[in-house]
Amino acid sequence: MTASPATAAQAQAATARAADPESPPHPGATLALTSAATAVALMTYTTPIVTLPATAAALHTPLSAQAWLLNGTPLGLAALLLVAGSLADDYGRRRIFVLGTLALGVTTALGALAAGTWLFTLARIAQGAASAALLASSLGLIVHAFPTAAGRLRATGVWGAFVTGGIAVGPLLAAGIPHWRAVYGVLGAAAVVIALLGTRALTESRSPRGGRPDFAGASTFGLALVSLVAALTLGRDGWLRAPVWLLLGAAVVLLAGFALVERRTATPMIDLSLLRHRGFLASSVGGLFTGLSVIGLFSFLPAVLQRVLGMSAMDTALLTLLWAGLAFVVALQARRLAGRVPTRVQLAIAFALHAVGVITMLGALDAGSTTRFVPGMLIAGVGSGLLNAALPLLAVESVPAARAAMGSGAQQTLRYIGSCAGVSLTIAVATSSSGGPARGTDIAMVVSAVLALVAAVAVLALRERP
Repeated sequence: MTASPATAAQAQAATARAADPESPPHPGATLALTSAATAVALMTYTTPIVTLPATAAALHTPLSAQAWLLNGTPLGLAALLLVAGSLADDYGRRRIFVLGTLALGVTTALGALAAGTWLFTLARIAQGAASAALLASSLGLIVHAFPTAAGRLRATGVWGAFVTGGIAVGPLLAAGIPHWRAVYGVLGAAAVVIALLGTRALTESRSPRGGRPDFAGASTFGLALVSLVAALTLGRDGWLRAPVWLLLGAAVVLLAGFALVERRTATPMIDLSLLRHRGFLASSVGGLFTGLSVIGLFSFLPAVLQRVLGMSAMDTALLTLLWAGLAFVVALQARRLAGRVPTRVQLAIAFALHAVGVITMLGALDAGSTTRFVPGMLIAGVGSGLLNAALPLLAVESVPAARAAMGSGAQQTLRYIGSCAGVSLTIAVATSSSGGPARGTDIAMVVSAVLALVAAVAVLALRERP
């Protein structure tokens, strides 16, 4: 007689805790600190969304290079998330969390001092790498602190809500503080405070496998993602140029080398056999298309609202809050769907709602109407809330409990690869139309809606075989 999934998950969590002789975790403190750090990381991530015009002007960034101001952090995130998740499981989730949060504080402060485009971009990449460490280790800490299925459901829902909360508050903070450099100073200080609290309030946990760190895998994977994201960003100025194709070729070769390394090492960063499990594939597809469709569009839209409609940074942030704020509320309440709606179905519904919301906003820019954005923002906000609740839960459900940070890192890696591609694709589509920015943005919205519907169909198709 086979055990139920909940019983099996509890047994896996108990095995993971048995491997660690540390003191019992403090669930409330763990959830509070990981959620707060996650919110700060996402606030840092979203700050350029409304400050892009001012930042670009201060740094004298040409239009062709402005995608780097947005793609710096997702580049660091994509390159390091999987590495950070594996290191957190093997060498201590609290250790990686605290180091990552402290590094986020330092690198965010350095971003405030940057005097040029490339120095600022390097600081943003470093912020992404630091964010990768705290995001990947957060879910591992949560799984350790909440061993039961019911507790984990509630905790991942709260954590997912704070992902959206950071997205909602970041633009408001950026718009409310007079100078964009001061925003980074405030966020850097907040990250340092959370890191210091984490050294005392969090309990260490790990799932050591023995053997040496997978440095070869980390190097090939990191370089592959850097090459891929650089190609996607440079492609905005022309996909047929030699540097773009060279970078894409390098990414393919390095990814093939990574797969070869992972098959041969005793302690791989990612267990490639997971690719045979449809739950893991659904989590990965969901993360990738969230970046491509949702993050790609909503990272670009506020800048368009300011340039085309002449909206202020605060007005743009308030309009964006309709989307992100509702997503925060929905993510907190999504746990009520447990047992009624399978996680994959929740993802499919979320992507469909995003598509409907985006289609509703078509023509609003051309009409010069901000009110026409409101219904679409609300519908898409519900979809984003369901996404942010379902994705972290599916990420930890689809892997053994002892490898929760690795599962989280894999899903979020694809999420931010998707966001890099999504931002580049959105900018390329929106600025290449001969009908002007309003027409180009409408085309970008249609592309976003189509990608969301493709994702909905894909996650429904990836149901586990009986």
